[in-house]
Amino acid sequence: MVEKKVCITNEIGLHARAASKFLNEAVKYKSNIEFIKDNKKYSGKSIISILSLSAHKGCELILRCDGEDEQLALEKLSELIESGLDY
Repeated sequence: MVEKKVCITNEIGLHARAASKFLNEAVKYKSNIEFIKDNKKYSGKSIISILSLSAHKGCELILRCDGEDEQLALEKLSELIESGLDY
């Protein structure tokens, strides 16, 4: 299991389009992917769960990956978040 603190940089937060972009990348990995916010876990492979985070710009989350491709998943997904998830 690997994890990293990430900060939402998108101007309007982790909104539907940004969440969809994250999800499309997350499902490429076999690892379990989750966010942790305020000691609660949210699936990184569920659009409803991602939107439930209500993550605004500047919000800090823990991104956790657990599985056979966990390191690659963590690197790619954290880069995606930190890039702003813009289209």
